[in-house]
Amino acid sequence: MVRYKWWYKHGFLASTGYCFDIGKSTRQALEKFSRRQQILKTTFHLRTEIEVDRLSFQQVKHIPKFDVNCSQPNVAGNGALMRLAPVPLYFFRNPELAVELSGQSACLTHGSQKAIDACRYYGALIVAALRGERKEQLLNNKFYSSHRAWFGPRGLCKDVRRVAFGSYKKPGGYEMGIRSRGYVIDALEAALWAFWSDQNSFQNGVLAAVNLGDDTDTTAAIYGQLAGAYYGRANILPDWLEQLYASDFITCISDWLYYLGQKNSLAVKIHNDMFYRASKKLQQKYLLGTISIYDGMSDQVVPRRINETRNADRRLHIRRSRHPTWISNGGLVWPQY
Repeated sequence: MVRYKWWYKHGFLASTGYCFDIGKSTRQALEKFSRRQQILKTTFHLRTEIEVDRLSFQQVKHIPKFDVNCSQPNVAGNGALMRLAPVPLYFFRNPELAVELSGQSACLTHGSQKAIDACRYYGALIVAALRGERKEQLLNNKFYSSHRAWFGPRGLCKDVRRVAFGSYKKPGGYEMGIRSRGYVIDALEAALWAFWSDQNSFQNGVLAAVNLGDDTDTTAAIYGQLAGAYYGRANILPDWLEQLYASDFITCISDWLYYLGQKNSLAVKIHNDMFYRASKKLQQKYLLGTISIYDGMSDQVVPRRINETRNADRRLHIRRSRHPTWISNGGLVWPQY
């Protein structure tokens, strides 16, 4: 939540250098989180916002009046679903944990059971894709029942179950009722429709998602999480990758997620027959060397027009963020709440 707040207030890691197009529910949750941080400021007798942001989860978790979940139970927008991917990417070796934490990640800003269960279901699909399941298995109307153990004792709500049972399989797309809107069930349905109808082409799926209209960027982002996990980087158009803002930094973060996911005992659950779509086993020396390129992970990339980011110009110009660096004395210091 601290890093989300930095993005909202200070444009932290934003491609434009400032926050834009933030959803209403996310904005309200982050404003509530900022107000709740005053509890921490008073409790720990701190003077500045930066000092509060530096508090660890271990320090704040026992404060009875402080709750990091800042949403309401009726908030069912698509904002949590569009940012989901890092959770299942990190925990995919432990499907039950990945699904549970995918749902918990929604609670920070979107408290509706529909939003939570949409994230749980989509997180399960991403996990299954990373574990090597075929597209036919991912889109099978029995996927949920065949992976029921991943969801624990609490099943999916009826609206998400309806999508899981194939409500998105409409050849006519928009003409048959598929809508790219802010409501999480519509967004989930639209992204899965794009994946189902993309003819095994990441390009086709992105364009189909965008051409639905309405909330185009969110639907494409949701589609891209599952499609990217399934198709992999090699099946994304090179021209698109060349246009991607801060692509080296994004690659660095994904490598870090992969490495830490292997290292974390909670995330690792090895199966002898597991097939990894991830490219290679990364070593700590390589990863730390990669991260050091960026001179601290909270450094802010200078905004540039997207068409200026080319292979020939991959060295990123850095400006200092207004917030503390995550790398201090040779070790990573991450805000944990």
